[in-house]
Amino acid sequence: MKLNYSVLLGIIIILITAFTDKSSHEQNKHLALLKWKMGIALYSFNHHSFNKALSMAESTEAKYVEGFSFQNMGAEFNNKTMGELDEAGIQLVRQMLRKRNLTLSSMYVANANNEEQWKKSFENGRKLGLKYIVCEPDKNQLGIIDSLADIYNIKVAIHQHVKGSSIYWHPDSVLSAIKNYKNIGACADLGHWVRSGLDPVRCLEILSGHIIGIHLKDIDKAGKDVALGEGVINFPNVVKELKKQKFSGTIQVECEHNMKDNLEDVKKAIRYFNAAYIKN
Repeated sequence: MKLNYSVLLGIIIILITAFTDKSSHEQNKHLALLKWKMGIALYSFNHHSFNKALSMAESTEAKYVEGFSFQNMGAEFNNKTMGELDEAGIQLVRQMLRKRNLTLSSMYVANANNEEQWKKSFENGRKLGLKYIVCEPDKNQLGIIDSLADIYNIKVAIHQHVKGSSIYWHPDSVLSAIKNYKNIGACADLGHWVRSGLDPVRCLEILSGHIIGIHLKDIDKAGKDVALGEGVINFPNVVKELKKQKFSGTIQVECEHNMKDNLEDVKKAIRYFNAAYIKN
């Protein structure tokens, strides 16, 4: 007996749909077990206003974002930077975040050099609902920062730029700096470690128990940012190490290539890292 072509096509479509639904269900089940939180460092979208950057972040379906103090917030904020926000500006930021169901979990703070400047950063951070501040402060500021972190209930994550531009480029230097401070940990930047000639997985091992947040990027052999999975970082092993540590902090995608039009690369990074989580 010959099957009608349209009937056969219908059967094929049903089978494909059933398989796709099952596969999607399995992926969602795995991702529901994620202990860490996927987010986006808004520096990825620094060619855009804060409002536009949030719209771009929303389209990725990530729920967390990291701001940076020197971001030009755009016309709605009279072109002030995030670090210069007044009370009205802070309320507008909160409104924009609520509209998109996004959480500003952290902020990179640059150019704070004394107690007054740090206090303002922590005060604004509390109003914005920050969980932690990312920074690379002078070592003589760590005591002040740790005390303010305790008062404002906001953790501090030491970031590590590349060797030659940061005293914190090696994880050992971070551990040495923070050993006497209960409120200060690390923001692990996988890409800068590679540029410094370090193995990201080994660096994660060294900082185990101290990592508050992660900047997620990939680097090629020449040290240039590339799309996640196209560089030299062994992400399956990164994922395995984070699982081993039961890491429960925030992983912020930081895409520093093709920055005028990188939204698809940011989305790809999230998909790639989620897939690595499922497989490993």
